[in-house]
Amino acid sequence: MISLEKKICIAGAGGLGREVLSYILDELDPKGIKAEDHVCFMQSDDHIRETQIMGINVIPLSKFNPSTHNVVVAIGNPQVRKKFVENLPADTKYTSIIHPSAIIYRWVDIDEGCIIMAGSIISSNIKMGKHIHLNATTTIGHDCTLGDYFTTAPAVNISGNCLIGECVYFGTNAAVKQGITICNNVTIGMGGIVVKNITEEGVYTGVPAAKLIKKK
Repeated sequence: MISLEKKICIAGAGGLGREVLSYILDELDPKGIKAEDHVCFMQSDDHIRETQIMGINVIPLSKFNPSTHNVVVAIGNPQVRKKFVENLPADTKYTSIIHPSAIIYRWVDIDEGCIIMAGSIISSNIKMGKHIHLNATTTIGHDCTLGDYFTTAPAVNISGNCLIGECVYFGTNAAVKQGITICNNVTIGMGGIVVKNITEEGVYTGVPAAKLIKKK
């Protein structure tokens, strides 16, 4: 259920931002609520190329008013997303967007500004940090802790009792064995399988995903 206590500002107007807009439209249209009256896109001043996208106004970051809009930051890259949040006013309030087909069990703690896409399954006793993005059909096993800005591409599978750090990114179809710890600022490439703890920042690929191909 989307709260319209304030208008919603989608920060980022790329593919993820348009996916978030599509979900909002799916909820507002049957109620006869015009999205253009309640939703806008926001981009950094130096990135704005259009004043409207899909019929929705685009405002520059410099014109954002936190007293009238709650924000969801729909930027796929976790480091860029973090930087964007840090540039927003200190009194900014955030909203989470959760697709109605997502399954979320009991004892799940979801912090502000998260996006959970269609078909995702969040098991029990999960702690999710701020501004997490779980793309379509992501699964999170029991007793996991996910750090701020954790991000998945579609069809990622995280087994139970995992501890995932801040700004970690998993490519499509990546997976993690139960009980694994991953430090901050790690990228797991598409199809990568993590079977051992990762303690050094960087980009990992392979099956198992033990090959560090690039340091952060």
